[in-house]
Amino acid sequence: MPSASESKGASARSARSDAVRNRQVLLDAAAEVFVASGVDAPIREIAARAGVGTGTVYRHFPTRADLVVAVYRHQVEACAEAGPALLADSASPFAALRAWTGLFVDFLVTKHGLADAMRADSGGFEALHAYFLDRLVPVCAQLLDAAADAGEIGPGTRAYELMRGIGNLCAGSGDDPRYDPRRLVGLLLQGLRQAE
Repeated sequence: MPSASESKGASARSARSDAVRNRQVLLDAAAEVFVASGVDAPIREIAARAGVGTGTVYRHFPTRADLVVAVYRHQVEACAEAGPALLADSASPFAALRAWTGLFVDFLVTKHGLADAMRADSGGFEALHAYFLDRLVPVCAQLLDAAADAGEIGPGTRAYELMRGIGNLCAGSGDDPRYDPRRLVGLLLQGLRQAE
């Protein structure tokens, strides 16, 4: 039979794992809402998507900037982890690259509101941008190298250039409902296939 201190420790671990799980649910919900409605979406919309009260959102993320930065980091990690998983599970390296760029576009749509949310903290924004490059450029390079090694694209496409090009295609996408950056990114990828 567990002692009182063992029971208390197990209860604390359970509470921590619940808090981590709740935080992940909030981050996923916020990312979805930010993609659909922008970073200025009402907190109540995020709370409703996550199935929690607004107080729970504020308990985890006291300011909107805290939430936006956490979503940014969460999405960077999701993109970084998705690359190798997609490479292992996709029908081809190019299919993995295409799927990964879709995740990257979703991330960029959220990221565009970050500058406004963090305008008072330029050092923080620069640190996040460096983190973004450190985590995602190597993943994109791995996907490009695998596709080139498989003969699906020509060699020589640099990850940073591709990511920057995708970023440029996504810039301002929320300003014009007639513009679909995903279609243009698809054409860009199709061009890589023809670059052999």
